[in-house]
Amino acid sequence: MTRVVTPERVTGLLSSAALLWSKTLRYRQFGYEKAISVRAETGPLVIAIWHDELFAPCYYHRNQGIVAVVSASRDGEYLAGFLSGLGYNLARGSSTRGGAQALRSACRQMRSRDRDVVFTVDGPKGPRHRVKEGAPYLARITGAPIMPVRVRVRGKIRFRKAWDRFLLPLPGARCELYYGTPYLVGSGRMSESLLQTERQRLQDRLEGLEASFSRD
Repeated sequence: MTRVVTPERVTGLLSSAALLWSKTLRYRQFGYEKAISVRAETGPLVIAIWHDELFAPCYYHRNQGIVAVVSASRDGEYLAGFLSGLGYNLARGSSTRGGAQALRSACRQMRSRDRDVVFTVDGPKGPRHRVKEGAPYLARITGAPIMPVRVRVRGKIRFRKAWDRFLLPLPGARCELYYGTPYLVGSGRMSESLLQTERQRLQDRLEGLEASFSRD
């Protein structure tokens, strides 16, 4: 009898393989204590990370109830299955204002369940390493601080034909996670000008974290 390969089965197999892969990784983190201290004072955070650097932190922050904003696309289905298996909550849909469903879900979970929310801020299709407006917008309407996060992997595969040049750590690789100090977005009337300013501010913070990468 031929076994039908369903999307759910493919998602399950990929998720299981990614979980086993992740268990081999070795982690170091920088600046996390400061982030935790800010969160204790302010409440939930909006976490911002580049799409290509997503893999390594997923396992490290498993089972913390973080809400992940995940595309409603077919590729997003695979990521959603993986993250659900690691104990993440999901907000499905676009991360822009035009796709408000994901933002409404994320906002609701932040306020009612005291959950942090993570965005791949240049996803789901790029341009690579260019911040979109979803994370600043959510931070503005909830009053939550934004925390930029960067990842450095020692020993990796880089998928150069992918739009984001996705970074996959090799088994056993050392993964360094860098946490920027959480900050509040500007106050005042919500406007396109404010969002553009905050997009650039987050862009600068993410790029600035790279200068902190360990050289040892």
